[in-house]
Amino acid sequence: MGWQRLWLDLRRAIDAERYLGYNDGGAIGGFAFYAQSVLFSMLQIIAESAGPYKARLALWERKMQNYRALPIAERKEMVEELAELLKQLEIEEAKLFQKVQEEEKEQKKKGRDRLTQKGPGTAIQFLRGVGPQRANQLKKLGIETVQDLLFHLPFRYIDRSHIIRISEIYGPGEVTVAGIIRAYQEWQPRRGLTVIKGRLDDGSGILSLLWFNRKQMMKQFPPSSAVMVSGKVEYAYGKAEMNVQEIELQEEAGLHTGRLIPVYPSTEGIHQRYLRKLYEQVFQNYRHLCTDLIPTQVRQKVPFLPLERALPAVHFPRNVEEAEAGRKGLAFDEVFFLQCAWQYVKQQKKESAQGITHGEGKAELQRFWSLLPFTLTGAQQRVIAEITADMESTKAMNRLLQGDVGSGKTVVAASAVVKAVASGYQAAFMAPTEVLAEQQAIAWQKLFAPMAIPVAHLSGSSGRRKREEVLRGLADGSIPVVIGTHALIQKDVRFKKLGLAVIDEQHRFGVRQRAALWEKGKGADLLVMTATPIPRTLAMTLYGDLDISLLNEKPPGRQAIKTYHVASKTWPRIYNLIRREVKAGYQAYVVCPAIEESEDTDLAAVEERYALLSRDIFPDLKVAILHGRLKKEEKASVMEAFSQGKVHILVTTTVIEVGIDVPKATVMIVEDAERFGLAQLHQIRGRVGRNSHESYCILVADRLTEEGRQRMKAMEKSNDGFFLAEEDLKLRGPGEMLGTRQSGIPAFKVADLTKDGDLIEIAREVAREYLEKDPHLSRAESSALRKKITDTYQGLDLF
Repeated sequence: MGWQRLWLDLRRAIDAERYLGYNDGGAIGGFAFYAQSVLFSMLQIIAESAGPYKARLALWERKMQNYRALPIAERKEMVEELAELLKQLEIEEAKLFQKVQEEEKEQKKKGRDRLTQKGPGTAIQFLRGVGPQRANQLKKLGIETVQDLLFHLPFRYIDRSHIIRISEIYGPGEVTVAGIIRAYQEWQPRRGLTVIKGRLDDGSGILSLLWFNRKQMMKQFPPSSAVMVSGKVEYAYGKAEMNVQEIELQEEAGLHTGRLIPVYPSTEGIHQRYLRKLYEQVFQNYRHLCTDLIPTQVRQKVPFLPLERALPAVHFPRNVEEAEAGRKGLAFDEVFFLQCAWQYVKQQKKESAQGITHGEGKAELQRFWSLLPFTLTGAQQRVIAEITADMESTKAMNRLLQGDVGSGKTVVAASAVVKAVASGYQAAFMAPTEVLAEQQAIAWQKLFAPMAIPVAHLSGSSGRRKREEVLRGLADGSIPVVIGTHALIQKDVRFKKLGLAVIDEQHRFGVRQRAALWEKGKGADLLVMTATPIPRTLAMTLYGDLDISLLNEKPPGRQAIKTYHVASKTWPRIYNLIRREVKAGYQAYVVCPAIEESEDTDLAAVEERYALLSRDIFPDLKVAILHGRLKKEEKASVMEAFSQGKVHILVTTTVIEVGIDVPKATVMIVEDAERFGLAQLHQIRGRVGRNSHESYCILVADRLTEEGRQRMKAMEKSNDGFFLAEEDLKLRGPGEMLGTRQSGIPAFKVADLTKDGDLIEIAREVAREYLEKDPHLSRAESSALRKKITDTYQGLDLF
């Protein structure tokens, strides 16, 4: 630190001490100690000079040792005398100030000249102290350039800002102290182990400092060095000893000690101290070269720190609040870029994709709705209106329909299909599993039979003759509606006039698969659905280019499903519950996570459970088994029997997770429930509670982790899929949800979807406003922004 800076800092500390009433609080760690440190550093700078001021500074350094022991009046007198000394020093030794200032200016000029040809894109290996070997190690952390380093952010902080006196150490713990190293001792208790013990004196006491196998410390910090040390204090034979974690000279303090210390993700060979030194170097030489890419008019609207303030706030924070403010500033920038990308893509799609303008089909829709045994909910009517508006527009629909379990997505999708068929087009519905596709086909055939709309079924297990028949019907247009699995996107499947593609449980399909179905119709509308509620922040991140409809209302009369987490010893009571419900005319599911019991795990096996229930527990009831290894005919037969009430208890794997609708099923038993995620448990639970009778979900789990306990509690607490989705996001993080890692969107480095919801909302809104004014990002002030999102999201697999 330079002379001018020391002089100014001491003046500021004096002003603060005056303001606080001379209570020694004018600086962190105490005014007296701080003044001593500064005076000592000033003496070091002028060590080669002679003159009265040198002796006077040395005198004042010693006088400040007694400051805390003086009464307030004498402290005031001492502070005023010190202020007068500084004033005289400035007047009488102006040459010193000028000389130092000139030296500092010259150094700064040299620094600027040296850096004018460098920028944030400079390869990291060209930084001082890096080189090719360290650059390879840094590459493992994703750091290849100076900019990468600037955005390599701390994951936590250690508070070393509170400096205490040695006399104030009363027990073990992590502390930071400052003082003078008086002496060292060195010994080797055994081969390969060298113990270094130093004695630190801060005027209030002596503290032993310990290092192991670090002889270089004695050269780096020889006796009489004024240092600041942080470490863990422990007691040996009644005396305090510090196992030193960080040490630095007082005149250089502020990098490893004496502040809020950031802790960065690191790797082998790259230590925290090394990283902090790199940041010090980069901030001195490169930070001013980083350009804020957020347009000025956007920056003025949002309350987040701009780049030039956010970066130092994150890497060199004065307190935790400042660090968080810096993180939020960087997070906003990151989210804003993605939202701009989505808005840009959305705009491009609207401009380029000429859609099908469907007819109103009012008569057909009214007739379809009149055939339903229930009245549409308000949410269903609202979403149908949104879809209708899309289908009647000249632009292709690109909409995501989110609905909680049992909220009636199928009827909404069927309404869109009726509208498409009434307009003379075909519709395709793609489901993720054969069981679901087949059940949907059966249900839709019944649903559309009164309207004379044929519905075909196509899956991988369809026989050759039937398959050829369906393909012919789709090609000549005689089949207006087809329901199937991935078989629908095979090359030989051709539609005469596909006008609507509906994809159920869309997150189970890849982006390419969704696009493959959509591309089978020219300008076809696309409706993707999910029964797995997606947290709003995640939906805005993953599906920023889609319009989103929300079904958040369940049909009237539905009761909340009573959910309980129990241990396996409760099975006898579970059997009683099943028997009671069956006796009342209802049915039960028993879901197991595996097909056969493995020798390697103790997972409950569906076959073993089926044998136990059918043979020993309920020999008088009809028990059936269902899993993915059964033949297609067997699966269909079992589901049909269960739907018709011919089977009382269905022991099954998770093949019934989605789409299965048996209103008389009122009991859901989930064995080894800890093996399932929160969203999956909610989906499985959704197979019951489909009538007005009270339904139950029993989660059987013994060995629970803390996260597992939280999942069970959340299931017991709520039937709301959107609430559970938010909880799932908190527990698992976005990377594990809904295949986010396969989405093609680079993971956020800074933004946190679990706690930055408000920030994401703001970024989305300001991005939308900005792109409305500059939809092609063609203005001069948008050129850097356009390049940024093009470079960052060039791998985004959009369709």
